Amino acid sequence: MQKWKFSVIAGISVIAGAVAVFITERSPDLVSDSARATPNPAMMAMPVPVTEIVKKTIPIYLEYSARTDAIRHVALQVKVAGYVEQQHVADGSDVKKGELLYTIDPRDFQAALDSAKAQLQRDSAALDYARANLSRGESLAQSGYLAKDTFDQRTSATRQAQAALAMDEAAVHTAEINLSYTQIRAPFSGRLGRNQASIGTLVTTGSSTLNTLVQLDPIYVTFNPSEADLATIDQARAKGNIDADVFLPGEGKPRYSGQLTFLDNSVDRSTGTIIARATIANADLTLLPGQYVRIRLAVSEQPDALMVPQTALGSSQLGKYVYVVSKDNKADLRLVSLGPSDGTLIAIEKGVAAGDRVISGNLQKIGPGSLVLPLPPQKAN
Repeated sequence: MQKWKFSVIAGISVIAGAVAVFITERSPDLVSDSARATPNPAMMAMPVPVTEIVKKTIPIYLEYSARTDAIRHVALQVKVAGYVEQQHVADGSDVKKGELLYTIDPRDFQAALDSAKAQLQRDSAALDYARANLSRGESLAQSGYLAKDTFDQRTSATRQAQAALAMDEAAVHTAEINLSYTQIRAPFSGRLGRNQASIGTLVTTGSSTLNTLVQLDPIYVTFNPSEADLATIDQARAKGNIDADVFLPGEGKPRYSGQLTFLDNSVDRSTGTIIARATIANADLTLLPGQYVRIRLAVSEQPDALMVPQTALGSSQLGKYVYVVSKDNKADLRLVSLGPSDGTLIAIEKGVAAGDRVISGNLQKIGPGSLVLPLPPQKAN
């Protein structure tokens, strides 16, 4: 009986061993699951874009809040009294220098001109007679047929006629000027404002304004540098003209450009600032007087600045930092000191070196010492 039991157990063992061998030979995947459960370090590396730090000469700027001002802003007033007869240009129109804007009723002034011209013609005829009479008297006086006193009277009459003619010519010129004042023309190119004298309004000299005219191109941009910036600005002016760029609110790129053209001669004691002004080209006439803008002055250059994309910057309680790819492809955190920016790039004054590979993306997915897979590097530009 015991022998039979032993034989059965031995048989079962042999069968189990055979099944195990069969499974191992037929299904190798079943025994490799534990091996595949062990992660491959290369598969854990985070792909990251990298940028090589390069040296670059960048401009140094001073930037200020500013406001635009018109170079010329005049109220259009009349120099002769009369009724407004016609407005030739619509409100808010852009006009050229010399363009006709308004006409004042010219009839009174045309009549005055005609009268002055008639007086001129009458006195011109009187002068012709006086000259002829004087010419005849000269020959009679020489032959003794004309008294000297009579000859002197004829000479005086001729001179009086000449003076009267000169007065008439001046009167004609005055009448022509007054008639020209009935046409209000643009003294310079600019933009009209709102009409202030409707057709039929009686306007008088010195008190009646028809409209306003402002010059838009070029235009002033006025700002207030601090006295601490004066030395830098003066050094830049000594080397030549200072270029100025103007930004509209909310825009990252300058839309207008010009040059610094004015610094006041004193510093405001209450604010410690000085009034400065740049003259800006405004060919499209989109800048208007009174707008708030930002102005940037190019005062110098910084050679060999180490530039990185601003997207590579991170921030912590310790300050600004970047991640640099180490030799063993790990993220090396570097605290940095920042310099001036240039477009999408920013200068690093301390913390990195030329040739370092800076991680410029996926910063939120990595940490110090993280294994990374650098993508093909790009150069900062």
